[in-house]
Amino acid sequence: MVVKSKWAKACMRSLAILIGVASIASASAADKVYRLKLAETWGPNFPIFGDTTKNMAAMAEKMSNGRLQIRIDSSNKHKAPFGVFDMVKSGQYDMGHSASYYWKGKVPNTLYFTTMPFGMTAEEQYAWFYHGGGMELMEQVYSPHNMLSFPGGNTDVQMGGWFQKEINSVEDLKGLKMRIPGFAGEVLAELGAKPTNIAPGELYTALERKTIDALEWVGPSLDLRMGFHKIAPYYYTGWHEPATELQFMVNKRVWDKLPADLQEILRVAMRTAAYDMYIQSTHESGKNWASIRTEYPDVQVKNFPPAVMTELRKVNDRLLAEHAAKDEMAKKIQMSQAQYLEQTRSWTDISKRAYLNSSTAK
Repeated sequence: MVVKSKWAKACMRSLAILIGVASIASASAADKVYRLKLAETWGPNFPIFGDTTKNMAAMAEKMSNGRLQIRIDSSNKHKAPFGVFDMVKSGQYDMGHSASYYWKGKVPNTLYFTTMPFGMTAEEQYAWFYHGGGMELMEQVYSPHNMLSFPGGNTDVQMGGWFQKEINSVEDLKGLKMRIPGFAGEVLAELGAKPTNIAPGELYTALERKTIDALEWVGPSLDLRMGFHKIAPYYYTGWHEPATELQFMVNKRVWDKLPADLQEILRVAMRTAAYDMYIQSTHESGKNWASIRTEYPDVQVKNFPPAVMTELRKVNDRLLAEHAAKDEMAKKIQMSQAQYLEQTRSWTDISKRAYLNSSTAK
């Protein structure tokens, strides 16, 4: 028979207490609720874009059994629609929802992760992000700014915009005041236009008061309810944004503090909400395009003349080369996108393009 000393018994009691405390702490950690704040560029209840953030937050809360809760502040609350980058970087907000090309004035290489003129379609771009190295390149650009960026929903190909006068030649672009962000704005500026960026809630007023002569927003999915057809009769097809991807931004310090399971839940919620926005955009564009054709027959849908398109393409290629020559990261991203597009577009041509051409042949 072994007789335990008083010291041994005391040690056993202490060990039992420590195990109990550890178990309580572990259970407490598993039950801990993480509350994050998200700032979005859009106004309250903004259709499609705002649906995406609400959808993401609801999924994250449900999948985490309430342990991950995300409060969404729209632009009317934080008062800085184009300040989302800085607010997430500084930690004022934990997350953001916006568009990467809005930050090109701060970090030029962010613009490549929204869309590029004459670039990839939505399917091609998603494939590049998740299987062609795009996510890794985006992390390299955003990490120095204490952020991670994730795809946040795609509008699909965007229309070329609403114009108050017809564009018949390159000369008609000179002096044109147009709301158009991203790389396309740089291209138009080279041809004499005066591009500007205006918050979504101010677009109609700016066009109505002729502060601008033209604007591009999205496409039928959102343009119809904005009322642009009432004040600009010419609706041009797109060239500048073939796959406009929004973004979720997450403060990196906040991300690193999340338990691994909540990181994965948030990652899945963001990815699912982004895909849902893509198919919602497709649905709404199809429905609203049918309405434009039947209810607003005075809207004149136009293609830019071939001579204008040729010049846009030439300027685009030249500016890309200039950016790559000055910036090694820009060169790296451009090469990645160009090589991936060359590989994937050949499949797009022999699959989707061939199908559409053959199925519509008379």
